[in-house]
Amino acid sequence: MKLLRIAGSEASTLIPRLMAEGVIDRSAKIAKDGSHVLLPLEEGAWEFPLPGEVVEGHAHRRDERSPQRRILDGATVPEEYLASLPMFWEFVGDIAIVKMPAELDPWKEELGSLFAEVLGVSTVCIDRGGVQGELRQPQMEVIHGQRTESVRLENGIRYMLDVCKVMYASGNVDERERMGKLDCRGETVLDMFAGIGYFTLPIAKFSGAERVLACEKNPDSYHYLLKNIALNGLDGKVEARLGDNRSLPDRPFAHRIVMGYVQRTKEFLPKALNLLLPGGIIHYHENYHVREVEESLERDLAMACGGRSWELLSLREVKSFAPSVSHYVADLRFH
Repeated sequence: MKLLRIAGSEASTLIPRLMAEGVIDRSAKIAKDGSHVLLPLEEGAWEFPLPGEVVEGHAHRRDERSPQRRILDGATVPEEYLASLPMFWEFVGDIAIVKMPAELDPWKEELGSLFAEVLGVSTVCIDRGGVQGELRQPQMEVIHGQRTESVRLENGIRYMLDVCKVMYASGNVDERERMGKLDCRGETVLDMFAGIGYFTLPIAKFSGAERVLACEKNPDSYHYLLKNIALNGLDGKVEARLGDNRSLPDRPFAHRIVMGYVQRTKEFLPKALNLLLPGGIIHYHENYHVREVEESLERDLAMACGGRSWELLSLREVKSFAPSVSHYVADLRFH
């Protein structure tokens, strides 16, 4: 496997940062090599210069039991509660996020320490209720550790965020990757709901877009949007604006618009059409019943478009949202 050889004197500084960026393989052990340290690297998890020499070598694996097995074996909750233990989690750098039922609250601190040890993270949070409100604010509770800001590396993009202040939509990973593979050469792209840069960053970095304008209303998300633009070397390529996208001047300037919002997206469609150049494309996100998606989409477009014609280029399911309801994205060209 590939190992990163760094000076031992730099280990205390570099290891937490590389762990947060998802570069280090948590399932393998860190080793010493004289005055140097050898860090096991995650395969394919880095596409940027690393602070040391990458060498081939071998790293011993940690406990061969699966993390789920180690959690079940290590938990001291009463036996009747074992079935309620989380068996899935999400990583944001060196932060783990779990969904844990309230019946386990009496043991949450103990379980937080166990999850931190098994998963090799510094902080463990419980997702208490997804995101809420127009600003899409997460409902998180920290049960181990203190630091809630980290960096998640995904498809060559680094996303910095505070998991207790802004959401991270793990279910949109494939769609974020798809946005980076679009051919936007020479285009001006508008992201109406930019968040921390979920779609803005891959479009700006990989699609060939000439200019990307990113609007975000949540001040916390906007703060990390600016940080992520700099972190990914996109200063000068992305223009970020704090505020409601409906305050943009009503003049067509965008060749392509991303509407990465759900449940109320159709309310913003008339504004998007005022900003879209003739022949432009909108990537329109919304939740629909799985058996009525095309009919519902056509109805919403007919009500919002004021007679403007459209062409459906593609319709994709992004993720399940609720029983019989899914999050879809429609690629639409408007004439």
